[in-house]
Amino acid sequence: MEAFERDEMTSAERLDALLAGQPIDRVPFFLFVRGFAAKTVGYSIGDMYTDAEKTFQAQLWTREMYGHDESLKIGYAAYGGWELGGEIKLPSSEWTQAPSITRYPVESEDDVDKLEFPDLETAGILPVQMQFNKLQAESGMTVTIYHGDPFTTAGNVCGVDKFCRWMLTKPAVAHKLLRIVTDILVGITQHWVDTFGAENIELRFSTPTTANQIISPKHFKEFALPYTKELHEKVLAMGLRYILCHICGEQNLNLPYWAEIPMGNPGIVSLGHEVDLTTAIKYFGDTSIIAGNVEPAVIQNGTPQQVYELCRQCIEKAKHAAPRGYILMPGCELPPMAPPYNVYMLKKAINDFGWYP
Repeated sequence: MEAFERDEMTSAERLDALLAGQPIDRVPFFLFVRGFAAKTVGYSIGDMYTDAEKTFQAQLWTREMYGHDESLKIGYAAYGGWELGGEIKLPSSEWTQAPSITRYPVESEDDVDKLEFPDLETAGILPVQMQFNKLQAESGMTVTIYHGDPFTTAGNVCGVDKFCRWMLTKPAVAHKLLRIVTDILVGITQHWVDTFGAENIELRFSTPTTANQIISPKHFKEFALPYTKELHEKVLAMGLRYILCHICGEQNLNLPYWAEIPMGNPGIVSLGHEVDLTTAIKYFGDTSIIAGNVEPAVIQNGTPQQVYELCRQCIEKAKHAAPRGYILMPGCELPPMAPPYNVYMLKKAINDFGWYP
């Protein structure tokens, strides 16, 4: 891996020390990279969701180029729609960066009762994830598994607009769907734990549908909080060391409720650029490592100087203020079409501002 100028630790040593509350040499940085890795090495973005070996190679080679500290991973925000019986469209143009759902498995209230636990050998991205995770395990890496929170997954199963209508007009149906989805997510996680061992797994959640652009904090409290809290409690009870939870989008009004949800000791909480890092530290700093939150749109469309300045601000705001530690990271997935030199600015900012005494 391409080293920083003054690195005294490997990425694995750095993350282990950070999780253990021990001193580290510099601020780690994650790239939150999938489609960008494909474009970097000449693969299609669709390969990142259908070809375990190609996405493994693309991320490994991109990490070698940029020297970032993040584990390799596979997954997508629309998780659940394909895995539970729907259909997706793979990204096929420069304007799409991840799979999108073209047919939902639940189209009516009656369909909710027809949902079944997926066939782990054939359903959606699950067999590709398993193959990818086996490549990680064979290489001595941490196994990273990814799925959404129950609320986001429920929206992916029936459509966000329909799910929101059910919350307002048929809350019992919404709760039934959340109950089924939560149990399925617990069961999928248990299978991965049985396969690889809890001590070898990093679990990631992404939560875009709980953003306040979609639901109010009142509805978050009723429909998202209890199921997400239950899921986190159950998977941590399996023996997982921590959860990396990406609280996506504008969620400032939900933060008091997110603070009630366990992430591990410590967990890792990453946030969109809409949440100031000082605010994130206020709610999560005592229990979780804070990660974020350089605006992805600026990484793609801004100048290198603008990206560098945002990185500097993030590092100086959180480097010493986050009690459990800080990771520099984009505020959401790195845009596949981001200029490579803009992405390099994250590394340059770490070199210039990220070292600890």
